[in-house]
Order: sequence, then structure tokens, then C-alpha cells
Amino acid sequence: MKHIFLVEDDLSLIHGLSFAIKKQGYELTIARTSLEAEQLWANGNYDLVILDVTLPDGSGFDLCQKIRSSSKIPIMFLTAADEETDMIMGLDIGGDDYMTKPFKLAVFLSRVNALLRRSENFNQRQTEPELQSNGIRVQFLKQNVTKNGVPLSLTANEYKLLCLLMENPNIVLSSEQILSKLWDCEEKYIDNNSLTVYIRRLRKKIEDNPADPQKIVTVRRMGYKWNTAK
Repeated sequence: MKHIFLVEDDLSLIHGLSFAIKKQGYELTIARTSLEAEQLWANGNYDLVILDVTLPDGSGFDLCQKIRSSSKIPIMFLTAADEETDMIMGLDIGGDDYMTKPFKLAVFLSRVNALLRRSENFNQRQTEPELQSNGIRVQFLKQNVTKNGVPLSLTANEYKLLCLLMENPNIVLSSEQILSKLWDCEEKYIDNNSLTVYIRRLRKKIEDNPADPQKIVTVRRMGYKWNTAK
């Protein structure tokens, strides 16, 4: 049984989400404050985290950063903070999805199911013990990534995006192809803006000069490719 960790302080929303999530067959743990969330996170074992941004004693953004420092678990923001800058910040610090309130329950559940499904499928996909290219080394069993021997700290979606590109060297992958791997094809509410954020964020970590990327190359009007040409 998948275990979801919900951090939300709105009681009426908690009641509705609890019923819906449990009806899907998932186990659910709820925290209503940042302090309670940190305590439950330290003592729990979860498959997905759903975070509100505004909490009585802190920020969901801060919680996301703390979780990301030790885990690649999928993280969804579910919040009334609907400014574009908030969404970009949420993705930049390691969120895998960002959904704003008010929302349709069916869409929310579809996105929850998709995040859990993608995470499970990705973990089962790897058949080789590691990938190496352009000084980047990925060890699947440990989920470690290094650049010239130096460990890199990647979020879950940065890690998945890097693996996808490295598994297809010198092949141009369209935005649609990449989105269909990182997100389900049916999830049309995920758009190219999210992918652009992930590409930019990943380049900052793996490129020698992110302003002039040599590993992840943009092929105009076609997509992106992992470049191994010298």
C-alpha cells in the first residue's frame, strides 16, 4: 500500500482529501504545521509528499528543501499561491508538480496517481548498473550522480531527466517525448514551461558553463539531446 504524507492546515480540505485519498487505497499521514511535519517525516516512510505553501508556523518551500536534502521522494505542492514566481520557485527547489487551489478533485487524484506510477516505473526501468558520459556518472542502485567524481545533488525529476537524456545519446528528443516519460501523455496540464524549468535547473548543476551548454543541447524547433560529440 502506497503511503502519502499530506501537510495541510485547512481542516475542511483535509477531510475531503482524506476521504478521496483513502478511497484510492492509499495510506495517509497528515501534518498541520511545519513542526509536526518535520517530526512525522523523520519517523515515517512515505511514497509521496503533498505540501501546502502557507502553514501556521512556516513555509512549505522550506519543508521541501529539507526533504530534498535527504530524499528523492516525489513532492507535489497543493496551494493557493498561484503566482508564476511561486510555481517556478516550487519547481526550482525540488517540487515534482505544482497544483493551485481551487482544483478539481478528479484532476488532483489523477496527478497523484501519475506521480506514484512514474516513480515506481522509473525505479524498475533501469537494467544497467550505471551510465557514464561527458564526465557524468549515474549509479542506478545507489541513485548517485557525480560530475568528474564530485557528487551532485539532484531532485527526483532532475535525476529522471538526466537519465532519460543519457540513455539516448545524440538523439534529439522532442519536448512531447520527454514529457511523456517524465509525465504521462494524458497529463495535458503539464506544459513545456515546466520542462524548461527542469532543463535550466539541470544545466546549472552539470554544465561547466550553463550559459553555453555542451552536454544538454537545444536543437531549435525540435527538442533536446545529450551531446557526446567532441
